[in-house]
Amino acid sequence: MGEQKDRMLRGEWYLDEPDLVEDRQRCRRALDRFNATDADDEAGRRGILTGLLGGFGPGATVLPRFQCSYGYQTRLGANSFVNHDAILLDDAAITVGDDVRIGPRAQLLTALHPVEDHERRRAGWERAAPITIGDNAWLGGGVIVCPGVTVGGDTVIGAGSVVVRDLPDRVFAAGNPARVIRRL
Repeated sequence: MGEQKDRMLRGEWYLDEPDLVEDRQRCRRALDRFNATDADDEAGRRGILTGLLGGFGPGATVLPRFQCSYGYQTRLGANSFVNHDAILLDDAAITVGDDVRIGPRAQLLTALHPVEDHERRRAGWERAAPITIGDNAWLGGGVIVCPGVTVGGDTVIGAGSVVVRDLPDRVFAAGNPARVIRRL
């Protein structure tokens, strides 16, 4: 493993390198196959995702078109459902619990880039922070979850919300930035 990939996996600042490029290419090839499967080929899609993802629980379903960066950093729990056009930028771990529902065009984004250090940003430095979605959570269509966020179990996030900080268990949250509207 290259030094930069090791740094990425530890959550440190890193630069792109051939190991990472090859990992992303391998992931894209698998996603090309996944996204091109026949509508009734659930077994084929499941087989591709079982080989690509770091964990793919029993009864989990992902609908095409699906995109991720590496695959091996994503774990989907049992009976979880990911609707069409989801983007999971898994430069850090993305852990989705059991019985989670993720709406169409949702985005789980782990990548971070330097904000104030213009030279590092220009040079291409980045790091990533993990995302965790608790059991039985529901993310409405178009929800964006930002790096380092944990969404509690049984929490519901309204469509189009942008989640920039942790949300506790059993709440309904919505907005940009998402805020707790009420307890469930």
